[in-house]
Amino acid sequence: MSKHVTRQALVTTIGAIATTGIALQAHAAMEVSLGHTLSSTSHYSVGADAFKETLERLSDGAFTVTEHTSGSLGGEREMIEGLQIGTVDVVITSTGPLGNFVPETYVLDLPFLFESYDQARCVLDSELGDELLEKMGEHDLTGLAWSENGFRHLTNSRREVATPEDTDGLRVRTMENAVHQEAFRQMGARPTPMAFPELFTALQQGTVDGQENPITVIVATNFWEVQDYLSLTGHVYSPAIVLGSPILLDGLSDEERDWFAQAAAASAEATREEVSRLEREGVALLEENGMTVKTDIDIAPFQQAVEPAYEIFTSQYGTEMLERIRETAGSC
Repeated sequence: MSKHVTRQALVTTIGAIATTGIALQAHAAMEVSLGHTLSSTSHYSVGADAFKETLERLSDGAFTVTEHTSGSLGGEREMIEGLQIGTVDVVITSTGPLGNFVPETYVLDLPFLFESYDQARCVLDSELGDELLEKMGEHDLTGLAWSENGFRHLTNSRREVATPEDTDGLRVRTMENAVHQEAFRQMGARPTPMAFPELFTALQQGTVDGQENPITVIVATNFWEVQDYLSLTGHVYSPAIVLGSPILLDGLSDEERDWFAQAAAASAEATREEVSRLEREGVALLEENGMTVKTDIDIAPFQQAVEPAYEIFTSQYGTEMLERIRETAGSC
């Protein structure tokens, strides 16, 4: 009898251990990969930290987030493609290459579309911004939140730029974005699209003379090491976006998807706060590191010069979205 009890107890114990092992495996934390192209000290990383903290807290550790910085998962275009095939889970990216996947977003890259941060944020946080996020779903992407890079400015290693004519002949790296390329072509520059991870070396080697990015990116990437001149042209407001992979998100419960949405919202808020801080403090930092900064720029000639770039968008996609953005911005 005692042997029978012992064997039964052993079977019961083994069964309990196996059941516990299955339960632990079922509840093991799911690792979420989050990629971006900037450094671990950038505004993107500030947003990534907020995303990680929020998702891990809301899920009580059911999800853990691993941040991949400095383009270690590829350039922005490659990472967006990774979302579509499920090799990347979440990406914080500029909208530069996004138009290649979701053409409706090209409108956000039109020069001088927004007059201020308040206006741009107001439009992106409106129903119109939500509508553009929903468009991602038509292209095997999930739009989680609009984040931010900031107003873009021009740097170069050859000369001070105060007028469109001063850009004549400058080889300027642009994003892989037809609207941006046409804008610089109209100013007389030689736009040279390339992925961001290649840019610092290209500037260092003289493959290109200059580039254009917000203060946030110029600071985060230490461009003062390879660029002498900064012109505060503010020619384009550059949003960023937090994108998710439908391959991951579509398999989650409604509650879990809501955790991701809340994490993305926290990420966007933290990023915008960091952009605002760097806009206040960044120019002085760049000057301290040796850059010559041109602040008193007459924007009107630049606006006139890049006007034909609007035709790149409107000839293909019409004027409806542009008009709606202007109407929404006017009420902000």
